[in-house]
Amino acid sequence: MGKGLFRVYFKLFNKVTVEGEENFPKGKGILLCSNHINNLDPPLVGAMCPRDVRFMAKSELFTIPVLGKLIYKVGAFPVKRGMSDKQALRSGMKILKDGGVVGLFPEGTRSKNGELGEGLSGAGFFALRPEVTVVPCAIQGSYKPFGRLKIVYGKPVDLSPLREEQGAAKKATQAIMQEIQELIEKHHK
Repeated sequence: MGKGLFRVYFKLFNKVTVEGEENFPKGKGILLCSNHINNLDPPLVGAMCPRDVRFMAKSELFTIPVLGKLIYKVGAFPVKRGMSDKQALRSGMKILKDGGVVGLFPEGTRSKNGELGEGLSGAGFFALRPEVTVVPCAIQGSYKPFGRLKIVYGKPVDLSPLREEQGAAKKATQAIMQEIQELIEKHHK
């Protein structure tokens, strides 16, 4: 129900356009990696995605009385930032192994200037698992009322050459960030 409400809201108030929905394989675990420009990115991407997305969200959000319950109900799961959070990693891996979609913002935080920042290696950790398909995503535009927003889902990122390489999580994250940057540049208004 929340997905449908957000979809209507964004289509009415932000004239959202979506490209690349065909890049989502059916029935496979997908790591959806996007740039992060606004606090509304998770509901936007989640509402417009052709599959249900479970987002990894900073643990502090779950302590906010109403918001914490709401984001938990829509499938988000907490991650403690700045450290290796084994519970968050286990939760994400279970979703992916079960053929679900995990949404991540590899930068770890919103961009203050709209430019794509450096990705954290956690995205690479998930991305290198053999059962995972990585789909890059670019969000562009303005969340101002009646502004225009565009979401572009790119083709899955081939990380197979890195899967056998020791300590390749950082390289995998860099490859994902490069794909997101290319989507941003290619589809810039």
